[in-house]
Amino acid sequence: MINQPVVKLGIVGVSRDCFPITLTQARLAALMTEVRKANLPEVYDCPVTIENENDTMKALAWAKENGINAVCMFLGNFGPEGPTTMFVQKFQGPAMVLAAKEEGKANLASDRGDALCGVLNFSYNVGMRRLRVYIPEYPNVTPQEAVKELADFRHIARVVIGMRNLKVFGFGPRPFDFLACNAPIQPLYDLGVEVQENSELDLKCQFEKVAGRTKEIEAIAADMAKELGASRNTYPEILPKMAQLELALIDWYENNRGACDYAVFANKCWPAWQPVFHFEPCYVNSRLTGRGIPVACEVDLYGAVSEFMAECATEMPATLLDINNSVPDDVIPAGANLAGADKKDLYMGFHCGNTCSQCMKDCKIKYQLIQARLMGEDITKGTLEGQIKASETTMFRLQSNSDAKLVSYIAQGHFLDIDPCSFGGIGIAAIPGFARFYRHVLVQKRFPHHGAYAFKHVGKILFEALHLLGVEDINTPLPAGQLYPGENPFAL
Repeated sequence: MINQPVVKLGIVGVSRDCFPITLTQARLAALMTEVRKANLPEVYDCPVTIENENDTMKALAWAKENGINAVCMFLGNFGPEGPTTMFVQKFQGPAMVLAAKEEGKANLASDRGDALCGVLNFSYNVGMRRLRVYIPEYPNVTPQEAVKELADFRHIARVVIGMRNLKVFGFGPRPFDFLACNAPIQPLYDLGVEVQENSELDLKCQFEKVAGRTKEIEAIAADMAKELGASRNTYPEILPKMAQLELALIDWYENNRGACDYAVFANKCWPAWQPVFHFEPCYVNSRLTGRGIPVACEVDLYGAVSEFMAECATEMPATLLDINNSVPDDVIPAGANLAGADKKDLYMGFHCGNTCSQCMKDCKIKYQLIQARLMGEDITKGTLEGQIKASETTMFRLQSNSDAKLVSYIAQGHFLDIDPCSFGGIGIAAIPGFARFYRHVLVQKRFPHHGAYAFKHVGKILFEALHLLGVEDINTPLPAGQLYPGENPFAL
């Protein structure tokens, strides 16, 4: 996967000066032993143990010199609150806290660390400095437990670092028939995301600009043919045009990120696209998204950002789907495993064909049936259609509402191995509790029809990343018996 931050996680031990510094140093050494056993990549222990402000500055210098971009403050004992939280404030990158559990009764008489107290006072002091820090559900850990928390935090930090260094390229205005994809962009700037909106003519000019790079286009077309194989390469005559679009987008990506490290696209794909370009862009979008550069449909800026967050959380491809249609009973085989969902919680996630091939059970290049009704088959070829593979999934969206306030939702479930019996890139999603969640979150809070889908359960990662980014309105499915705000208890 390209277009992803590499997290270099520093672990900084802290020690209050009335506790033995050796207690923190020994406990940090034991933690690092477990980190190495688990082969956690890019995790480094700071040689400076922070006892005072001078130590804070030395530890900050170490972090800068070594390219550390995320940090874990490790309370081997109670820890000094001021110097510890000063480090977090001056470091400015994603930060978490862990504290050492007492090892056993032998150390309680004289080598007790009192880290439960330390975490409370750390939390109080980061509040005084108005800092956002990740504190796990169980922050007091053994070395073995710490490894799991550090592994999760690396994913959380990747999402946060990515968002703070991201640019969204938009091509074209949102279609009038899809005003749902319109949203204020001010909240993206508030998150640190850059937005560069462009005309559809800019993309047409870019497409024509790369037309003479025939060897590169031929190489991309050959790679497409290899990926598809003979059976899925239904319209080989359009591969050169699709390859030219892929080259155009990659060239734009490489030359327009500017001050940002990462970028995503939100491109208009109908109705003017097909008469001008004479093919659908879906397969190209699928290929770039599969490599780590999400390309959202219908100029959905927040959809592209949501896909990017899902990819950072998983280090795997994600996709963008319409929360589209219900599932008739006769589609579901008798005795089918619904992965903990009721029949009423099933729905089909669909899009024209932008899900990458590695996330599909089967697929081939086809024409887009809905658009072909208006424009004919010839200029609507280029979708990647088939059934989405059975897998875990996390449906997720970050969105601005009409008041320019960020809202979000996260729900976990599965794509089922059941034939959807329909067209497009499509799969049957089973999200436990979805029926009520759909009505009282997606509809009630006016979310648009697009959702990002990770092919893994990463609700915990996305939830904590949203908190670190300052997003407070995070919606998740509620269990039976717990009412959503405004839900009518007499209607259940």
